[in-house]
Amino acid sequence: INFQHEGTFDWDEKTQGLILSAFFWGYVLTHIPGGLLAERFGGKYALGLGILSTSVFTLLTPIAAIKGGAGWMIAIRFLEGLGEGEKNYGYSMPDMTDQNIPNNNQASLGSFVYAGSQIGTVVGTALTGTLLEYSPIGWPSVFYTFGGIGVLWFIAWTLLCYDDPQKHPFISEKERSFLEESIGGLDNKEHLPPVPWVQMLTSIPLWGLIFAQIGHDWGFFTLVTDLPKYFKDVMKFKVFENGFLSALPYLVMWLSTLFSGWLCDHLITWGCLSVTRARKTFTTIASIGPAIGIVAASYAGCNKTATVALITCATGLMGTFYPGMKVNALDLSPNYAGTVMAIVNGIGAISGIVTPYLVGVLTPD
Repeated sequence: INFQHEGTFDWDEKTQGLILSAFFWGYVLTHIPGGLLAERFGGKYALGLGILSTSVFTLLTPIAAIKGGAGWMIAIRFLEGLGEGEKNYGYSMPDMTDQNIPNNNQASLGSFVYAGSQIGTVVGTALTGTLLEYSPIGWPSVFYTFGGIGVLWFIAWTLLCYDDPQKHPFISEKERSFLEESIGGLDNKEHLPPVPWVQMLTSIPLWGLIFAQIGHDWGFFTLVTDLPKYFKDVMKFKVFENGFLSALPYLVMWLSTLFSGWLCDHLITWGCLSVTRARKTFTTIASIGPAIGIVAASYAGCNKTATVALITCATGLMGTFYPGMKVNALDLSPNYAGTVMAIVNGIGAISGIVTPYLVGVLTPD
């Protein structure tokens, strides 16, 4: 949660940048181990336990900030990153969608799944502004609320989610038969051959995914960590107003993700685009469009309406990233999609280490 409230801690911009980037120090480290675990044993617990650990550390954040100051905050943000990297949906979800989504629906249904993160950002950002404005205990309520929700989510996830449709107690025989016919079997992956590391790391398409992820993450993490600060310090929006305006770009991104996923699958089905060309087209839109919008917003000056509109449009175009390169690992290597995305996300997440700190250095005032 990146909102700032007046007067509690006197941390300069550089220190704030370190605290924000500390999350990504841990986030990068656990991608490969988490990907291997998800591939061998399924994404259910890789995802679930990662969110549980992050939720627990979120509950402890107010204590760390009050008792230990910036040093403890950096440490707990690092620990949160370890949990978030271990569960990262970038590799847990490919493992699970591979066994639950037919190939001709990968873009639309895969985008629908990934779009949940935008809804979380929308609700979280708006609710944060509301809690900061109206909660009697102030900013700690944000961390207690979201940490508690995460723990409750883990309980529901453990009871309701299964890696393998064959083991799911609520699936109908019709659904099971459909998945077996469309996917070609629902065997688990415990007996896969060793990961072909050399072939992976010398694969040009894999490096294409890596560079696409770096480009996306650079812009996305900058917005996620610094957009509320920008709206507060530069645009001078009030806390409650800031919360809803910071949520607006992600609402548009959610809608864009759903629509572009549907469109991508249909363009492939109708024969308008090959799978490869479709992935490249949507990834290109997700790269160039946001770049133009963010640069244009920097020239809008103090025109609040123009700035919000340009940033919202730029973020919305990022939604085409999901039916583009985000589901591409399943096209390239279905059996090792977890490891592929662990490599791609892990390297891309280095952007999250650099961008918050760089913003703090470049904008000391």
